[in-house]
Amino acid sequence: MPQIRPVSDLRNNFADISKTVHETAEPVFLTKNGYGDMVVMSYETYEKLQFESEIYFKLKEAETQARQAKQRFSHKDVFSSLRQRLLEKADNENV
Repeated sequence: MPQIRPVSDLRNNFADISKTVHETAEPVFLTKNGYGDMVVMSYETYEKLQFESEIYFKLKEAETQARQAKQRFSHKDVFSSLRQRLLEKADNENV
């Protein structure tokens, strides 16, 4: 369940809010005059959210490209090609 607190708690109870966001990995929603104003979260939670957003964006971009492309590859074809490239790269490094 989300924690909703007045923005004045950020000043008056900073240590408690900090402890909460780190222990629960959940954001704390702060209100000002009864309306949503800010969200406080741990740095780790923020980084995770950014990472997930980036992955989501890249997947959406890949879906768009896939819809526009006519050529399709099976997983067998993709992995065979990757193996071949890795072998070629390894051979070139050993020369």
